[in-house]
Amino acid sequence: MAKKKVAATRWHDGSDQVENLTDCEQIAHTIVTERRDLEPSVARIMDSETLDEDQRAVALNAFHVSLSDPDDPNRSPRVAIANAGG
Repeated sequence: MAKKKVAATRWHDGSDQVENLTDCEQIAHTIVTERRDLEPSVARIMDSETLDEDQRAVALNAFHVSLSDPDDPNRSPRVAIANAGG
């Protein structure tokens, strides 16, 4: 079975120093570093066209915090995006 190819991004592939990433890219990098399996969910938030940069940071933070609570609805990236104003 072929492995799913992951898109190369500054926040995912480590091609840039973490300090050079935007706030949102740093949050995304942290999440994917902790849990590589969550890359598709993080990418959904990062690629959302309905969020501005501040809303994206809110969605990423809500998603990240939700990972420690299985009942938190923000575990779904779609919910995190909607709750952030997207």
